[in-house]
Amino acid sequence: MTVTVYHNPSCGTSRSVLELVRNAGIEPEVVLYLKTPLSRDQLEAIARQDTLGARDLLRTKEKLCAELGLDKPEVTDAQILDAIAQHPTLLNRPVVVTPKGAKACRPASVVEELLP
Repeated sequence: MTVTVYHNPSCGTSRSVLELVRNAGIEPEVVLYLKTPLSRDQLEAIARQDTLGARDLLRTKEKLCAELGLDKPEVTDAQILDAIAQHPTLLNRPVVVTPKGAKACRPASVVEELLP
């Protein structure tokens, strides 16, 4: 099973999710998205997963989210994805992608839905 974790090592939830995946006997592909930001196309592909949408990818607790007005209901998915592509700190971490789908795994236990 291929598992990709879009990871921020300074985030406790992200570290917990990575540990849960490894405890399930899976060594995931770990993408340090702040060092290697996702392209707009990559973000769109993740958001198109049936279990996830653009708003799910947005870290609404990030101060920049409100500063850019992304927390308003009229903001489109395209605008959200554009903003995350420009400002990787807006990605709601960690995001996990498996053959079962994709989720922003907050709380960490959400990752269990994506594992065998």
